[in-house]
Amino acid sequence: MSAFFDTISTLWNQILYVISQIKIHDILDILLVAFIVYKAIELFRDSRAGTLLKGIAILLVVSLVAQWFNMVTMRWLLNKVIDSVLIAIVVIFQPELRRAVERIGRSKISQIGRGSSYGDERDAMMHCIDAVCKAAASMQEQKIGALMVFERTTMLGEIINTGTVINANATPQLVGNIFYPKSPLHDGAMILREGRVYAAGCILPLTGDDSLSSQLGTRHRAAIGMSENSDALVVVVSEETGTISVALNGKIQRDFTPITLRGELNRQLLPADEKSGGKAPGLFKKMRRKKKQTPETQPEADAQPQATPPEETPDGTNEQDHE
Repeated sequence: MSAFFDTISTLWNQILYVISQIKIHDILDILLVAFIVYKAIELFRDSRAGTLLKGIAILLVVSLVAQWFNMVTMRWLLNKVIDSVLIAIVVIFQPELRRAVERIGRSKISQIGRGSSYGDERDAMMHCIDAVCKAAASMQEQKIGALMVFERTTMLGEIINTGTVINANATPQLVGNIFYPKSPLHDGAMILREGRVYAAGCILPLTGDDSLSSQLGTRHRAAIGMSENSDALVVVVSEETGTISVALNGKIQRDFTPITLRGELNRQLLPADEKSGGKAPGLFKKMRRKKKQTPETQPEADAQPQATPPEETPDGTNEQDHE
């Protein structure tokens, strides 16, 4: 019994020794590694890579079992497979690895030092959102198919090269004419860059996700594929049902109305810190609003005491009744 307590005491002393040797940089190192592992799991969890990772984990478990029971042939076979597993991971996980690197490039850390202007760019984007929503409402009623891609941080030069450059102001009439069934450019996607209709008739990559519903046609699969390969936001109008959908980050949401579509586009394309143009402009706007309300409301408050009821005569009636 004493040997058991000695073992526990020795183990506890070793734990205390290890804890006493931990420095601040060690804690930062652990937190950084944990964050990277968490983000990797989050990236692979909702993709095909999750299933492939399970397969690799099974191979590693089988390899450990083969070494434990000294299975010579199985060990030789698994060693040959594991030797090339790094190259296989790069090939198999190429889309996921590319997406991860692009997310790092789109992170807020990579945008430090960039100037932020909310004036003309914000107005152009709001005008573009308004044009897209009005055009989507019209095409929804007429059941005209449409595929509209809002370019964000990831530049879509390769996609634009597959279509025709227009570079025009966004209007509901222009968007509707592009997707009119007899239009030469109606069968491709429209690229919206910096609040302008930049290109049309573009070809988008299709998603390889086999778990999608059979109700989603080629237009919806192209929208999902575009959102998987970039941070673009894609608006889809179904030609069969007129349903409006939005694809973002490899996910698609359906059954939007023109009103809810406008809200979603404002939320995604006009971040919260840009809607008011920063904190200071919002404060100045409130101050200006108070100044405008003061001269209008003050005379009304002053005028109310002047409106007195007519004086009553001794018989209980007012002067207007006597007249």
